[in-house]
Amino acid sequence: MLCLRQVCLFMLRHYQARTLSSDLLLSQINSCTHEDEVFSLVGRNKARLSEKHVGIALNLLWQLQKKRPLLLRTSDYVRNHSQFLTLCILAEKTVEHMEDETIVDILYSILRLNVEDHSSLAEVLVTEAWKRLERLSWPALSKFALCLYKQHRRFSPVMGKVAQVVDMKLDSIQDIRILSVLMISISDVISQSFRDRLLQKAGQLLEEKEFHFNYAKRILQFLQNVKLRYHPLLERCNKIFLKDTSRLDVHSISLIFGLYEQLGFDSAEFRLVAKQLLSEAIDDYYDPETFAKLFFTLAPLAGSTVRERLLVSAVCMAEEFSCHQVLVILKTMQKMKCRDSHLLKKMTSVLHKHLDSYHVLQLVKLTQYLVVLRCHNLELFAKLKMLLFGFLKSSVVPADTAAIIRVLAMLPPFQVEEIIINKAAAVLPQCRLHHLNCIATALVKWNHCDQLHWQNSSELCVKLLQKLNDCGFQRLQKANNLNLLLEELTHVNGEWFEEVMNEETMAMCQRLIDQITWANVLQLSSFLMKTNHYCPSLLDRIASVTVENIDKIHPFEIYSILFLFSALNYNPPANEEFFESCIQHLTSNLSCFETHHLVLLGHVLAVAGYFPPVLIMKIFNVFFLSKLDAQLEVLPNTLKQRVRLHLMKLNRAVCLECPEFHIPWFHEHYCQHIFHNSRSRINPLRQHVHRMLTEILGGSHYARISVLTPYYYEIDFECVLDENKKPFSCMAQNIPLDDMKRIHLRHDIKDEGRKALPPGAQRIALEFLDSKAFSKHSHHLKGEPAVKKRHLEMLGYRVVQIPHFEWNSMVLSTKGEQLEYLRRHLYGIQ
Repeated sequence: MLCLRQVCLFMLRHYQARTLSSDLLLSQINSCTHEDEVFSLVGRNKARLSEKHVGIALNLLWQLQKKRPLLLRTSDYVRNHSQFLTLCILAEKTVEHMEDETIVDILYSILRLNVEDHSSLAEVLVTEAWKRLERLSWPALSKFALCLYKQHRRFSPVMGKVAQVVDMKLDSIQDIRILSVLMISISDVISQSFRDRLLQKAGQLLEEKEFHFNYAKRILQFLQNVKLRYHPLLERCNKIFLKDTSRLDVHSISLIFGLYEQLGFDSAEFRLVAKQLLSEAIDDYYDPETFAKLFFTLAPLAGSTVRERLLVSAVCMAEEFSCHQVLVILKTMQKMKCRDSHLLKKMTSVLHKHLDSYHVLQLVKLTQYLVVLRCHNLELFAKLKMLLFGFLKSSVVPADTAAIIRVLAMLPPFQVEEIIINKAAAVLPQCRLHHLNCIATALVKWNHCDQLHWQNSSELCVKLLQKLNDCGFQRLQKANNLNLLLEELTHVNGEWFEEVMNEETMAMCQRLIDQITWANVLQLSSFLMKTNHYCPSLLDRIASVTVENIDKIHPFEIYSILFLFSALNYNPPANEEFFESCIQHLTSNLSCFETHHLVLLGHVLAVAGYFPPVLIMKIFNVFFLSKLDAQLEVLPNTLKQRVRLHLMKLNRAVCLECPEFHIPWFHEHYCQHIFHNSRSRINPLRQHVHRMLTEILGGSHYARISVLTPYYYEIDFECVLDENKKPFSCMAQNIPLDDMKRIHLRHDIKDEGRKALPPGAQRIALEFLDSKAFSKHSHHLKGEPAVKKRHLEMLGYRVVQIPHFEWNSMVLSTKGEQLEYLRRHLYGIQ
């Protein structure tokens, strides 16, 4: 018994001594302030290192690096040190005894130290963490998922297992930091329903607070990964960025702008803030990396003075740009429609040393930028053609093949080699509709421009186009999921699709009409708007689904749906209920819209004949219009011009249709400017018709050509008939304006106009409607010409609209028939 007691006391003393020694070693490791101190301790105490010591040491090495600025870090030195290798070997041997969090922390640390993704230690740590996946805490699981994402294991079984764990336990996550990391990491292995649950959870946890800035950026990254423009979270993220402007520097602004661009989201308010912050700090960005980001973000927003400074600086810095930065500069120039010859020449001169560094899709984008910017460097285009041709020969991805063929067709004319056609033929059965459209466009252009010179080339091209059409029809006929079809149709446009595939596509959408839901109604509306197609059955289904699910659809999406009905001038069966439900939903959520969006919304509703007082009074307000002017300065030129034009049209519509609002007409100078700078409208058709009207009415002074009415509607012809249907001279009613290129302005307004006419006389507006006034392959009149007729009638006109399909028909093939047609319409003869 005494001996046993002595043995126990000895073992206890030995254990206590080792614990004290180990604790001392742990304390020494934790107190290190330099990597060499850590390595020195490891070298002297190899035999005494436990798994805990190893974990602390490896994590500390990363923490010490993390404290240093990026350029002063010494990851290579750490990674190549002999004692680092010792730590890795020990970690590998003791991994099974480590705590869960320690395993994940070590994996994160070695990856941040740039250890190879698939080193033996990394593989062992991933395997062990995988075994313990379901018991990992949320912080450990999110860090592990991030490690897998950084290792490019986005589609791996282990990432799928992480997603499964998140799916099962999603309700228990209460930290937006953890959730945002997990969302990005598992974004490639989730279903649509799981994606929607993640979005809902993010909406619950993401608050409009300053410290949520980084989490908001991650949410944007997730939306970009899943290619979803989800307005509720986009708007919330945008508000977070605007609340914490102190954290907005050129790097974060560039990242946010890039994500917004990919998601199709824009914020004029964010643009204004970015412009101000970057303009104030323009002199702080002088290295190539940050300057390229500055140019990308500020150049499209800046005024002429700042923009000129940026262009000059870009020229001076061109030689220092990397291949990626050159691409950024050219992309920005294309977006700005900036064809500064000096900068373009400089960029093309430095491109030669970078061309071999680009992968295939970068080369495709580069070629597109240069063509759009009207580069004339034939030597550069020859080198691009050679590189693209090389990529085409080795390409096995249908999307890449189609993209290469598309940009090859953009290059200056060259003799197309037969191998290009053979390559196109080989991938056709695997191509999506967008890719087929790219190949068809190229083939038609090459054949039209006589660039196919081998034997039987035209015959081969015709056969290939027929095969391409067959592949397109087969792809459509196999479609059984409307969501997948709409996703594919999003990127399709061009003549081939419109002429060959459009009718079949509409038929397929009608066959899948029962699959239209509130979740895909926006995509379908956008497609119908893009194709300008009038399909009552689809429009009726869109209207009914919208009304039934109005609270589930975001207000901005409601605007897009209304835009379709307004533009196509279509009234669904329950027209009043449809418009009133939409308007009520919109007016309850006007805060979701930026100022320029409200103008566009007001115009869409006005075309449909609706003028919600709350919206009209909000727009025609001095404070609102001042805010709109400020935001217009940072919008792209095309959008800026569109908003100004639609504000004028809305102002005109309110003045004519809602005089009770007492809104003044304040677009006189704007309209004069527009017409002073417009091209002559006296085309051969108008001259021909004017001669006929002269013959019918008995003199040229009885009909005026190209007349501007009050509120600046232009009409093709104007004439006046008295109560006995006799023509009345129009000369007194018009003042020729030579500087408006023979356009005539009636300066009398409604009441004065009536007084100027004899009793019982009638003013007639004769309008010729071309194909743009109608829906595609239809005689259905669109919204804009319909509202023009409505307004002209309010101005006292009897409006005669002559459709192109009637005037150009065989029925009116002779001059006599045309004269009789005009006579019947002028005199109102049935």
